[in-house]
Amino acid sequence: MSDKINLYDLSFAELTAFVTDLGQPKFRAQQVWDWIYKRYALDFADMGNIPKAFRAQLAEQATLQIGTIVDELRSSDNQTKKVLFQLPDGQYVETVLMKYEKRRTLCISTQAGCAMGCVFCATGQMGFFRHLSVGEIVGQVLYFAHELAQTDEHVTNIVMMGMGEPLHNYERTLTAVDRLTDPDAFNLGARKITISTVGLVPAMRRYADEERQTPLAVSLHAATDEERDKLIPVNRRWPIAEVLDACRYVVEKTGRRITFEWALINGENDTIEQAQALGKLVQGMLCHVNLIPLNPTAGYGGAPSSHERVDKFQEVLASYGVSSTVRVRRGIDIQAGCGQLRDRAVKNAGSAKL
Repeated sequence: MSDKINLYDLSFAELTAFVTDLGQPKFRAQQVWDWIYKRYALDFADMGNIPKAFRAQLAEQATLQIGTIVDELRSSDNQTKKVLFQLPDGQYVETVLMKYEKRRTLCISTQAGCAMGCVFCATGQMGFFRHLSVGEIVGQVLYFAHELAQTDEHVTNIVMMGMGEPLHNYERTLTAVDRLTDPDAFNLGARKITISTVGLVPAMRRYADEERQTPLAVSLHAATDEERDKLIPVNRRWPIAEVLDACRYVVEKTGRRITFEWALINGENDTIEQAQALGKLVQGMLCHVNLIPLNPTAGYGGAPSSHERVDKFQEVLASYGVSSTVRVRRGIDIQAGCGQLRDRAVKNAGSAKL
């Protein structure tokens, strides 16, 4: 592992201390900060207004990389790109860029692996390895910001829906959000970043108490505890009633709409009965349901719902006054679901050793 300091991990005050410890004046810290967060430099050599000797110092003692790119895939329509980074300690993290007509959305990871164990998720199937640092979270965004800048494009939206449970890594995730929304740093609007959770109730209530304006998406996926227990093990700790109470608390404290994520699994949670149960649960709440036909994984036998079943599910929700949209599935041909590319890399590495 490298003993160099990852500058993505440092706050501005910490960067200033690092720069002055190298014998440089304080204003050099502002220059470096701007190169990182305003001009997305990935190499100290590109920092043109900084003296060459100082750039050499930085290159010797610091880094702007979160890891090595070990795999990179593009979808057949060229609208989705997935990158697999190998971190210095050998762990992997995945990031996906999805291009829409007017948006450039990043799906970023907050952990290597995941402890939540959701049965249909490739990351949940692999288990938990460790939390990502602030720099490892922010660095995913800056890598793609640099790439998009080459064609005069920019990151418009971020969803924290990649590998890991963001609220399980609360401190680092929210510190990264603060850095990404800071007008003096990356300067992305708070409402352009969506944080996903399976329903960690204490963390959700803390999030509400902090009155954060980044939207929250709750991975519900079932409307009864019996059904949700099968899909999301953490439901046994915080059942649906507690999760929904926390959701109402978030709405009350922040004034922000809650989004419920629902991976539609054929014959499992796409029934009229589940749609009716969901409608009754959230009727009258400031919320929206995001319906997602299942992205199949090798470790789970479920299949995505048919168009007919999706349409009927939406119909039932509408009868309860609950708004919903069907998410356009992106990158299916490149295994863009979180954890899938990492699984492939690990298997390939294992085969190479045989």
